Amino acid sequence: MADSSDSISIDMETISLGAKEYLVKTRCGMVSVAVFGDQDKPALVTYPDLALNHISCFQGLFFSPEVNSFLLHNFCIYHISPPGHEVGAAPIGSDDLMPSVDDLADQVLEVLNFFGQRVLGLILVSPLCRAPSWTEWLLNKVMSNLLYFYGMCGVVKELLLKRYFSQEVRGSVEESESDIVQACRRLLDERQSINVQQFLEAMNGRRDLSEGLRKLHCRSLIFVGENSPFHSEALHMTSKLDRRYSALVEVQACGSIVTEEQPHAMLIPLEYFLMGFGLYRSTLSVSRRSPLSPTCISPELLSPESMGLKLKPIKTRIS
Repeated sequence: MADSSDSISIDMETISLGAKEYLVKTRCGMVSVAVFGDQDKPALVTYPDLALNHISCFQGLFFSPEVNSFLLHNFCIYHISPPGHEVGAAPIGSDDLMPSVDDLADQVLEVLNFFGQRVLGLILVSPLCRAPSWTEWLLNKVMSNLLYFYGMCGVVKELLLKRYFSQEVRGSVEESESDIVQACRRLLDERQSINVQQFLEAMNGRRDLSEGLRKLHCRSLIFVGENSPFHSEALHMTSKLDRRYSALVEVQACGSIVTEEQPHAMLIPLEYFLMGFGLYRSTLSVSRRSPLSPTCISPELLSPESMGLKLKPIKTRIS
């Protein structure tokens, strides 16, 4: 564990959220970490998407009754916020240098070192591993300029919501937006546009990690919505990972933020993945008629070979 005098500035209890909030000092600035649960329990560490934090990216997953019954009762959750994305964040000053995407990764490592955590496995939701395509790069540049000149305007919010959610929940002329989209829209209004713009610029400068993925030997579980704009990225990443250590779950009629749009689809795969580490023993009782029943999921996904000591790539769709 890192020396606390170098790593932590504030330790305060946030009663309203039931979390302990830390500001961890890293080489590239302070990082906000919200800790839920008993720190003597095994750790689950999260990191959100662009312009989101743990409230807007993981609330659906961690506060659904079924998931809460085993995740929050068996693990301690560490929510890491990107710089300037924490609740109540102030605008990043013009003199503050925004970390590069590699600096952001190093910040996560420094946070893990501070809390004395080591990575045993990865649970990735709509992950990116390649450099931006020219279309993504151009779209990001458009959003970046809009954020710089106009702030979190309506056009930026629509582009971000399209990034996060499927058309089914975003609504249409005939259908109204779902509650999760409306809640996310309100939370985007609270974001500091300069903070989002600088984080977007960092992400737009990411490099291709494809060739190094074969050397990644920790077990990985990948979720992606079939309607996510990053669906092909998740398939590409799965093809590059060692088949002995990785599994893929595709979720039907879902966008990128599976944790908010269809958190129930993650329950059974998560259970079996975590049980494979010996950190958790299932006590969940599920009716055969329930959408959470294992009969609704490919038997291959639930086999010991898939979610036990050996993983293999699985193209599984969960409705």
